[in-house]
Amino acid sequence: MKNILFLLLFLPGIALAQDHESSIRKIYDKELSTGHTYDNLRYLCKEIGNRLAGSPGAAAAVEWTRQLMESYGFDTVYLQPVMVPHWERGGKDVVKIINSDKHGSLELSALALGNTQGTGPAGLSGQVVEVKSIPELKELGDKVKGKIVFFNGPMDPKKIDAFEAYGGANAQRSSGATEASKLGAIGSVVRSLSNTINDIPHTGNQRYNPDFPKIPALAISTQDAELLSALLSEQPDLRLYLESHGEMKSDKLSYNVIGEIRGSEKPEEIIAVGGHLDSWDVGEGAHDDGAGCMQGIEVLRLFKEFGWKPKRTLRAVMWMNEENGLRGGQEYARVAKEKGEKHVAAIESDSGGFLPIGFSSSGTEEQRAKLASWEPLFRPYQVWNLDRPGGGADIGPLRDQGPILIGLKPDSQKYFLYHHTEADVFEVVDQRELELGAAAMTALVYLLDQEGI
Repeated sequence: MKNILFLLLFLPGIALAQDHESSIRKIYDKELSTGHTYDNLRYLCKEIGNRLAGSPGAAAAVEWTRQLMESYGFDTVYLQPVMVPHWERGGKDVVKIINSDKHGSLELSALALGNTQGTGPAGLSGQVVEVKSIPELKELGDKVKGKIVFFNGPMDPKKIDAFEAYGGANAQRSSGATEASKLGAIGSVVRSLSNTINDIPHTGNQRYNPDFPKIPALAISTQDAELLSALLSEQPDLRLYLESHGEMKSDKLSYNVIGEIRGSEKPEEIIAVGGHLDSWDVGEGAHDDGAGCMQGIEVLRLFKEFGWKPKRTLRAVMWMNEENGLRGGQEYARVAKEKGEKHVAAIESDSGGFLPIGFSSSGTEEQRAKLASWEPLFRPYQVWNLDRPGGGADIGPLRDQGPILIGLKPDSQKYFLYHHTEADVFEVVDQRELELGAAAMTALVYLLDQEGI
């Protein structure tokens, strides 16, 4: 009798688990043999290229991804208007040592930071003062007045998680120019945010405080940051010449691109998945974030190829303007709230197209426990950690509407070789790793759709 009761209680659950295992195996087999993710990324990178918000490249990417999702037969494909900031680099960026006892005049590898106000063709020069952090800058007070502040705080090599190291050093790039301006500095130079010593400068966003002068802000490569620091230790009166041509122009109309497969049983419950379509104006935006966009589209394409009718509504979302404004994510959340939409989950891939090792999440204890309970289904595919805290920048504005926010977590140790640089091109993305990420995201969307959360 006890054996019969056991079978009655547990056989349905065993059968359900086996059904999930079979479906997930099918997803991986299909993506790794005939997936479209890699070829789609090739087109985005090589035929369109970089896609800074407000640029012709961004406009071309919007139209191409719209046409791509329509070609796959999604139930609905539409553009969601959003006004985005429009910054242009405008010319070559220069950081040059001009009075070195050892080298005389020496140009460094440099890129202006995003949204920076340029010097114009006349440039500017001044004595340089090195600090390792914003607190150290504040201790100097008015000693930096009339000078150029050099922020040389490296990413902490002891942090195993490269994103944790990035977060610890990011303030000097995003806020350094404003903090220096408050103390009367005339310019800002920052060490590129990379955990490798090389000669590739990294751009990235920085934010001005409108109450203080908008001083130029440029990044130099980690190799040149080491050199500049060494020269300053021997010659404290070292001077730099800065030249940049960046200019903020009027906001421009752009779009989030959204493709949808409507749910058959609970169409009011939405699962969103995707990445940000914009990139910086150097490189091709392959890892950041062409990879995440193409993975998001692939999720819905695989459902269509299998002929699966989802219970819940699935959306592939290409958010616009993550890099220098986050306007797309904010507008998407605003419209969702205005319409009374019910997102049960939002998944973002914005950590590079590397080998997936897990998912991070933020949500209620119950939501996160349900996500973690699926870990055994992912272990055969070496996706082993579903219990990390996290989420994503573009899905963050949805937080107060109640969905679980999930981020694909790849092995990103190499990410900051390419992040925000001319080196972020299609050729540095591995096809198999990219496809494994797409398969993992599709498997997770499948489970969320079948079981809810």
